[in-house]
Amino acid sequence: MQIQMIGTGSAFSKKYFNNNALVYTEDYTLLIDCGITAPMALHKLNKPVQEIDGILITHLHADHVGGVEELAFQSKFLNIPKPKLFISAKLLPVLWENSLKAGLSDGKGNGLEDFFEIVEMNENEETTISPSLHIEIIQTEHVPNKLSYSLFINQDLFYSADMQFNPSLLAHIHEGRKCRTIMHDCQLEDPGTVHATLNQLLTLPEEIQEKILLMHYGDHMEDFIGKTGKMTFMEQQKRYTFESNE
Repeated sequence: MQIQMIGTGSAFSKKYFNNNALVYTEDYTLLIDCGITAPMALHKLNKPVQEIDGILITHLHADHVGGVEELAFQSKFLNIPKPKLFISAKLLPVLWENSLKAGLSDGKGNGLEDFFEIVEMNENEETTISPSLHIEIIQTEHVPNKLSYSLFINQDLFYSADMQFNPSLLAHIHEGRKCRTIMHDCQLEDPGTVHATLNQLLTLPEEIQEKILLMHYGDHMEDFIGKTGKMTFMEQQKRYTFESNE
């Protein structure tokens, strides 16, 4: 399995694209989140929509869903087969009613299923994306009173999407779930209210830090190179290869 961050930036980043990722396996290409900058990021990679088999949405902030409308219209008007849309059953109606209906509705009762093949995901249950790709969504705290999900990918990789600092969960991911890699969003400066900060993550034991790849950072990331303990910044557009137990 390979993961390529089409963007590694925070919601306010102008230098980096939104923190969205492509997951490649031998039989599937999955886009994790589709923010405002995702269509441009895919264009920069020369990655056409028809080469993406499915899209998974973790939560409904614009840096994670702001590009879904364009991909939906591309699918419809360029006669591209409908991609699969993997999303929590709880988020699905909110995505249409609160984020996409105004732009995509034709006023004749159409819905999200006219643009995507919908696959509802249940919390704490593994969903088979393809024979070589399995993902479990778990609810994690981001913004109070708004649903947000992190991911277990093929059981041994944890992808935080956007998440507040939760050392007990990270300890469980390390010790209980035996994940070999933790991809974690990182706010570079304190205080942290809706994201884990670098200083918070630096309080983790070194054996957990060694597993952490940092993403979703600000435009001044370069100022913090060499100041991340045992953790490593992810690079935009670089492909990372992960062995899997699946």
